[in-house]
Amino acid sequence: MSKAIVRFLAILGALWLIGMVIVLVAVIGVKGKVPSKTILEANFEEAFLEDVPDTPSAQLILTQKQTLRDVVDAIDRGASDDRVVGLIAKIGAAPMGMAQTQEIRDAVQRFRAHKKFAVAYSETFGEFGPGNGAYYLATAFDHIYLQPSGDVGLTGIIMESPFVKGTLSKLGITFHGDHRYEYKNALNFFTETKYTGPHKEAMTAIMNSWFNQMKDGICQARQIAPEKFQALVDAGPYLGKEAVAAKLVDAVAYRDEVYTDVKSKAGEGAELLFLDKYLRRAGRPHDRGKTVALVFGVGAVTRGKSDYDPVQGSQNMGSDTVAGAIRAAAEDKDVKAILFRVDSPGGSYVASDSIWREVVRARQAGKPVIVSMGNLAGSGGYFVAMAADKIVAEPGTITASIGVLGGKMLTNGLWDKVGLSWDEVHQGENATMFTGTHDYTPAEWGRFQAWLDRVYLDFTGKVADGRKLPKEKVLEIAKGRIWSGLDAKNLGLVDELGGYDTALNLAKKAAGVPRGDEVKIVVFPRPKTLLESLLDRRGPENSDKEAVGQTLARILQIVQPAARQLDAVGIKSHDGDQDDVLRMPAVPNR
Repeated sequence: MSKAIVRFLAILGALWLIGMVIVLVAVIGVKGKVPSKTILEANFEEAFLEDVPDTPSAQLILTQKQTLRDVVDAIDRGASDDRVVGLIAKIGAAPMGMAQTQEIRDAVQRFRAHKKFAVAYSETFGEFGPGNGAYYLATAFDHIYLQPSGDVGLTGIIMESPFVKGTLSKLGITFHGDHRYEYKNALNFFTETKYTGPHKEAMTAIMNSWFNQMKDGICQARQIAPEKFQALVDAGPYLGKEAVAAKLVDAVAYRDEVYTDVKSKAGEGAELLFLDKYLRRAGRPHDRGKTVALVFGVGAVTRGKSDYDPVQGSQNMGSDTVAGAIRAAAEDKDVKAILFRVDSPGGSYVASDSIWREVVRARQAGKPVIVSMGNLAGSGGYFVAMAADKIVAEPGTITASIGVLGGKMLTNGLWDKVGLSWDEVHQGENATMFTGTHDYTPAEWGRFQAWLDRVYLDFTGKVADGRKLPKEKVLEIAKGRIWSGLDAKNLGLVDELGGYDTALNLAKKAAGVPRGDEVKIVVFPRPKTLLESLLDRRGPENSDKEAVGQTLARILQIVQPAARQLDAVGIKSHDGDQDDVLRMPAVPNR
């Protein structure tokens, strides 16, 4: 009997071990090999993240998501790999910003420079909707196929913004606040019913800059005379074979026909391999040589640790995490330079200032800092970048928004409508300053204005110092105004146009590494696996090690839908810090 029990337990143990092996294989994946003749395959109809946070919720939900760096690294690695003969990509309603589109376009053009073919296939560029960005991306490829039933929605750009002043009025809510200065337009969402003059001016400038960038790229790639481009756009959208006649695409074909043609072009024995699988098997570029630290600053700038909100699908740039990562990289004797990737609408002034300080300290320690901007690096997102040795942005990056705003919702009218009454006691002349049941007193309004002035003076002063610009010029181009990366370069707010590749070359130069030499990119803080994120309960040893350590308890802090919904309409409790004073609104376009 005892032998039977032992045998049974042994079988259970063996089954458990086999199960664990299966799980590990499923999680880690079989590395496999890269075929001797490989066609890289990409799907550019999905969104690409800048970074996957180390929180358990993010790693559970985002485990299958590719980052932009994954895509760019895979294409660049394939460009120099003799086993890779070409690239085919599905493109359609690309859910990516202008700068990300340009970053991938740049990578595809580098790939083609190695005498390798790149084919774009689209079921449709829009399907009764705009397809400007997707088509712009497709023109980086040497051949574009369109499904016969598809369209090319090249119709120009429209930017439109909602305003909730009328809605709030119906609810009995008013917003009372102020900004520095007239171009800091986030408050207009609450206080206006349409664009103000400065708001419209800034939006029009971004729209025209993007339109001209698309025009230049499309005309050069498709050999269209620039003076004919406006008429071409005005005649859109193009239906099926009309796009061929207009020379916007090369042919109409179904997927099977495209893939047959691509495999024929590649030669006998060619095999397809998705970008992510290729990168895992071939390995990343920049994996040897002197070390360049890569630090990500993604999402709204907040105090505390970086985190991920699975309800909204958004992440934040926590000052403890990002400042700690820069501090750790600066103290690492192997790190020769720091590449700081920023994609952020801004947020907390205090948190932005904490990160700015560590950039300054890294440079003082002899570690050059090069910023690479993604789709958006505005307000607090520009604040954290402005002290770097060099700033790199794509022409389509939205940046600057050098200004500050603040205020509060006055909700008494709403409570009257629903029959809810409030009463209070307070001690202190300005104790009612942050409640929504009292408007500002003259004294409180005076302190509020002084606070705005202090932040704006500090922001513009640090821009002048960091960018080596006359203070008068900074005051002229600040005022809360957003600029495209192209315009920002012309104004001295950005040094170079480009993406990861351009920023890395500048980091190598700043570190004294010859251009032809390899460097090793190391992410700070070191990315954790899901298992490490779940099991690491130790936490940092001290505040100098804040860049490491997430606890199992973080997985429980993932849903606060009621607070998020209130935040979406700007109704917040005011018992804590105002953390969106250096934040800019989204810039919607179609």
